[in-house]
Amino acid sequence: MYKSLLKPVLFRLQPETAHHLMIAGLSAAGAVPGAAGLMHAMYGADDWPDTSTELWGIRFPNPVGLAAGLDKDGRAMKMFSAVGFGFVEVGTVTPRPQPGNEKPRLYRLPEDGALINRMGFNNRGADYLAERLKSFNNRPVPVMVNIGKNKVTPNEKAVDDYLSCLRTLYPHADLFAVNISSPNTPGLRDLQQGDALAELLSAIVQEMAALRQKYNRKLPILVKLAPDLSPGELERAVETICESGVDGIIATNTTLRREGLKSPHASETGGLSGKPLTALSTEMIRRIYGLTLGKLPIIGCGGIFTAEDAYEKIRAGASLVQLYTSLIYEGPAVNRRIVRGLSELLRRDGYSRLSDAVGADAATS
Repeated sequence: MYKSLLKPVLFRLQPETAHHLMIAGLSAAGAVPGAAGLMHAMYGADDWPDTSTELWGIRFPNPVGLAAGLDKDGRAMKMFSAVGFGFVEVGTVTPRPQPGNEKPRLYRLPEDGALINRMGFNNRGADYLAERLKSFNNRPVPVMVNIGKNKVTPNEKAVDDYLSCLRTLYPHADLFAVNISSPNTPGLRDLQQGDALAELLSAIVQEMAALRQKYNRKLPILVKLAPDLSPGELERAVETICESGVDGIIATNTTLRREGLKSPHASETGGLSGKPLTALSTEMIRRIYGLTLGKLPIIGCGGIFTAEDAYEKIRAGASLVQLYTSLIYEGPAVNRRIVRGLSELLRRDGYSRLSDAVGADAATS
């Protein structure tokens, strides 16, 4: 239904207009009794024992999640949770509302199966998201909150923004991601390196410990890295992350690379996502898995359109994976297709559960 009816209509609109229309429609549908159940019946992925997994004491009914950026304010969480995702990531959220960068700032690259965005953390702020999360109780899947800093906050004060988000949202989230890798906030990627990263993560881990005591619940926190780090930069960043006590890594955010693109929008500034990122992110997962000796969970993100794409990332070292761009091009049926395909691939290779396949290629290389 998506490809034959909705996609042709949405793709005639400007990308951001279509995006807001979709989120508004899903938000409205979420308030209709029975709508989430209908969506699950149409698109939900079955809960197969071999593809479900548990990490950080949290059960994920399947390993395929929604990446941050699509539902920044948590307006469509309920419906996204019904269409086959094993977890949903909302945000990036900042302490204070901000409009983001000037429009136009989102581009489709259909020739490349890709998107370019320079949104700039447009969102309604942490207080708004907290209210949305409070209204979504008895969640069928975990909700991850992706936190960032406001554009006007200088890097030397960035930690204050991250801690503010944690304090506001900790009672309502299931896990957190620290976004220090978006290319669309000036200077943000500098926080991935050196003393800045060590100081930021030290403060965050201390705050998480205090919040754990206050609310009597432990939530994991992960760091999202850019795919454009050099081998040396990645090694230093991973070493710092491991020493900090953070619970995991998301690999990767969007890329600034433009090699091999065919679309006339290829020269637009911003972060590139989709198929051009597939191999790049998988290789980065492989390197991170090797650097951590497989001891730090990785969420793989970037260019996943098929079960084979997801499986490659899992065998490279990812315990979970995330979609964004393929959902735009393929529609919600992509989730069920990938989860079913993963189950078949696991059986083909003799694995009784997904966790057995994590890092399999690293073990045999």
